[in-house]
Amino acid sequence: MISKEVLKQVKRIEIKTGRLVSETFAGQYESTFKGRGMEFAEVREYNPGDDIRTIDWNVTARVGKPFIKKFVEERELTVVFLVDFSSSGHFGTAEKFKNEIAVEIVSLLALSATKNNDKVGMICFTDVIEKFVTPKKGKKHILRIVREMISFAPKSKGTNIKAALQYLNEVTKRKAVVFLVSDFLDRGFEKDLKITAKKHDLIALRITDDLEQILPNVGFLELEDSETGESAVIDTSDAGFVKKFKENRTLEVEGLKKLFKGAKIDSIDISTGKSYTKPLINFFRTRALRLR
Repeated sequence: MISKEVLKQVKRIEIKTGRLVSETFAGQYESTFKGRGMEFAEVREYNPGDDIRTIDWNVTARVGKPFIKKFVEERELTVVFLVDFSSSGHFGTAEKFKNEIAVEIVSLLALSATKNNDKVGMICFTDVIEKFVTPKKGKKHILRIVREMISFAPKSKGTNIKAALQYLNEVTKRKAVVFLVSDFLDRGFEKDLKITAKKHDLIALRITDDLEQILPNVGFLELEDSETGESAVIDTSDAGFVKKFKENRTLEVEGLKKLFKGAKIDSIDISTGKSYTKPLINFFRTRALRLR
């Protein structure tokens, strides 16, 4: 049974993201993600001005006059959302937690995909594979994915991006558009990220919170790692400690960006304290221009 609260949340997200899709994202999505290429449709008689490179010489020889091959774009894509449900997602100092932002963004992109008749699937992971939703078409299927995300209760707390990428490559044999949605608070996945980027059209969607980058000056603060349960007391008035913290986080972020660039992976940075529509639109526009 699905609770009334879950259904209310699904409806709220459907209305919000549906409006954004209709007004902004459906066209952006279509111009950004092309089909797998051109497939043969039929032959027709040659007309002046047609590209002579498309002449079907076998048919031409058989009927005694020139015919050309017609091709159409193979538009249908498979889109897979690889979503990090580790406990670090239950964090946010703005209006919403990181995992709540993830639900809205996945819903928005999934609805955009189904508007273009693409198949959509989802893999939920922590430090284990939690759930696999087989790619299918249709709005009903998308609403099921939204429902699954809202009501999802992970069995584990940790993060293992490496294992998630390996599982994706096992269950998704044909090339797919893959959105890896995570805060990327993990290590040891670099090799598998590069392997996946060669097999699929991989996009890294990183969701962060400002407090993960810069510590406010509030004196002594007790922090607990939501994934391991370890805790520590830090002095946020210690300028040297705060500076070192910021430097370490900056190095980690720069390292990620360098990794994405080296693997030729598009990346999108989302902050819990800011609207996610602008960075998504910028991504779509930049990529569409590059693919022209």
